[in-house]
Amino acid sequence: MSSGPLVVIQDEALPPALFRKLLRRVGRVGRERLERTYQTTFWFDLTRPTNVVEEAVLALRHWMPVQASVIGVEWWLSRMDTNRVGVDFHRDRDEKLARRTGRIIHPKVSSVLFLNRVKGGLLAVSASRPNAQNPACAPGRIDFALVRPLPNRLAFFSGHRTHGVLDAYNRLPGKTGRVGLRLRVAVVINWWHRRPMQVPQFSETKIYRALAEPRAASATTQSMHRRPRQG
Repeated sequence: MSSGPLVVIQDEALPPALFRKLLRRVGRVGRERLERTYQTTFWFDLTRPTNVVEEAVLALRHWMPVQASVIGVEWWLSRMDTNRVGVDFHRDRDEKLARRTGRIIHPKVSSVLFLNRVKGGLLAVSASRPNAQNPACAPGRIDFALVRPLPNRLAFFSGHRTHGVLDAYNRLPGKTGRVGLRLRVAVVINWWHRRPMQVPQFSETKIYRALAEPRAASATTQSMHRRPRQG
C-alpha cells in the first residue's frame, strides 16, 4: 500500500456491539501500567482470541490490504494526555531486534483504532523520515496526512511510514503542558509477516485481566492456584 494514499480511514470499523464491548473493557483497565502503556505489547497469531482486543482484531482483519502475507499482529493500548504527548515521531519496527542487532524490520501495516475523541491529538502520517534535530523528531518536510480521533475510526498506513501525534492544540509536541483531564485512548495494531522478537502472547501474562474473555481469565486463575498432584 506504499504507492497509495499516506493513510486510509475507515469509520464504523467495528460492529457497534463489539465496539461498545471493547470500550467498556478498556475502561475497566483504568490506569494499569499507564506509564508503560507503549512498552506493554502483545502478540496475537490470528487464531483463537483470548481477550476483547483480539476479538476486535479478527473483526478488523478484512479491512487490511495485505491479508495474505500477514501471520499475526502486535497490539497495545495507547493512552495519551495530549497536553503531554511524550511520543516522538517514529517508524514502527521490531524494537528488540533493532536494539540488539541494529537490523530494522517494519510491519506490513500499522493501524490505530480510536476509542474516543479529545481536544487535539491528531494522528500525523508522513512519507518523510523522522528528524532528530527537530522538536519531537518531526520530519523536516511537513507533508502530513492528518486523522482526527473519533470513536470506532480505524486509520491504517504502510508500516514504514513516519507518524506521530499532535498536541491538544494540534501543534508539534513541545514542552509538556498542564495535565489534561481526559486521555486520548486507542488500540494500536501492527500487522506482521513475522513475529517480533520477545513479544508475549496475552495469555502468557497477568496484565490487563479486565480485557480477558471470561473463559481465558478463569483458566489463568486456575493455573495460578492449581495445587500439584500428590503422587
